[in-house]
Amino acid sequence: MTEYKKRIADALLDEKLSYMGAVLIRGPKWCGKTTTARRIAKTAVMLADPVKGKALRMLAETRPDRLLQGEHPLLIDEWQEVPMLWDAVRAAVDEGGRGMFVLTGSAVPPQVDGKNEAGQEIRHTGTGRIARLTMRPMSLWESGESTGEVSCGDLFAGEDVTGGRNNLHLEEISELICRGGWPGALGLTGRVARGPAKEYYAAIAEVDVSRVDNTLRDPGRVQRLMRSLARLQGTQSSAAVIRADMLANDVQSLTEDTVYAYLNALRKIYVTEDLKAWSPNLRCKTPIRTADTRYYTDPSIAAAALGAAPGDLMNDLPSLGLYFETMAIRDLRTYAEALGGDLFHYHDKSGLECDVIMRLENGSYGLVEIKVGGGSLIEKGAATLTALERKIDTSKMRSPSFKMVLVAEGEFAYRRREDGVVVCPLGCLRP
Repeated sequence: MTEYKKRIADALLDEKLSYMGAVLIRGPKWCGKTTTARRIAKTAVMLADPVKGKALRMLAETRPDRLLQGEHPLLIDEWQEVPMLWDAVRAAVDEGGRGMFVLTGSAVPPQVDGKNEAGQEIRHTGTGRIARLTMRPMSLWESGESTGEVSCGDLFAGEDVTGGRNNLHLEEISELICRGGWPGALGLTGRVARGPAKEYYAAIAEVDVSRVDNTLRDPGRVQRLMRSLARLQGTQSSAAVIRADMLANDVQSLTEDTVYAYLNALRKIYVTEDLKAWSPNLRCKTPIRTADTRYYTDPSIAAAALGAAPGDLMNDLPSLGLYFETMAIRDLRTYAEALGGDLFHYHDKSGLECDVIMRLENGSYGLVEIKVGGGSLIEKGAATLTALERKIDTSKMRSPSFKMVLVAEGEFAYRRREDGVVVCPLGCLRP
C-alpha cells in the first residue's frame, strides 16, 4: 500500500469535526478526498463501489437510517449518488452530537430550494450541522516539491523571509504543470506522469459533465469549450468571448446560454474555480471591475486540453506563464484556507490589475503578483503592487501585511530594500 502523504486538509478536517456534527469534503475527482476521509473514519459507506454500490444505494433510498449505523466518524463516499442522505445525516447529527459523519462529493451539493437537480427533495441546507471543506489537487508543498522554507503565516506576521531556498527550475516547473497535483501521479515521470491528467480530461468530456445534472452534452463541444478555457485562463472572459473562440471550430449553432450551461456544469464538478473580485476602500473614485477571473482547478487540465507537453511550454514562455499562474493560484488557495483565509483579484477601469489578494478572516491581507521569470517581470510586478498600495485608503482599512512577487524560479526568496516587496519562488512556499 502506498504511504499516505500528509495533506493540509487533514488538520482542517480534524478541527471541523471537533465542533460540527458532520463535514462535507468537496472537490474534483482523484484529488484525494476519500483517502483523507478514510484516515480518520471508523466506518465507511462507499456508494460508488462497483460491487456493493448498487445495493448500498437501494438501501439508502429506502432506509437511510440503516446506512448511518456504525462506529463514528462514519464516512459516506460520493454522497450525492443518493441526495436524500443529506437530510438523514442532518437529522442524525441533531440527535447525536459532534464528529459523527464525513461526506465526500465530487459534485456540488443539491440546490437548497426544496429539490436538487434530479428532482429529489432536500429539506435542509445543513447549516449549523454540516461544515464544508474544499480539497484540490496537491500543492507543491503537499507533494514534496516545495521546500516550505517561506511561510505565508510568517509573511502576514511581518517576519523576515530572506534566504528561503528553492530547488525548482523552469524545466521542473513545466513537468509539474503537466503532471498536476493528482496523488495518483506522484512518483511517475515523463509521459506516464501526464497520464492521470489526460484520463481525467477525457472522463470530464465523455461522462462527468453530463452526469452532474443528467443533461446529455456533446463530448466534442465540451472539449472545445475546455480548450477555449485553457487559452483564456487567468482572464475575465465573458461567455460571449468564449463563444467566439469556440465558433472557430464549432459548426453547430452555439448560443451564450449554452456556453453558460456548460461553464456551470464544469464548475459543479470542480473542474474550474473562479477567483472573485476584491473591492477595497480607495483614495480615488476609480470604478472597480467585478467580473470573476477564470481558472482551472489544476494546471494539468489545461495542459491536457491543449495537448501541451513540458517541451511545448519551454518553447513558449508566455503560455508557460499562464499555466504557472494557474498552478500558483491552486497552491495559494490551499495555503490561504489553512490560515482561515481566501483569495481574490483586483482589476479597475484604469487598467490596474493585481493577480491575487490573499485575505484572512481578521481583515489582514497581502498583495501578490505572479510572474514566471525574473528581471524586468519582477520590476513590473513590484510596480503594480506599489501602485495598488498607494490607491488603498488606509484611513478606512489597514495597510497590506505584505507585497509579494511570486516567481517560477530563483534560488532564494528575498525582500527588496527599495519598496519592501518580497520576491519568492513558488517552490519554497507553504501555509
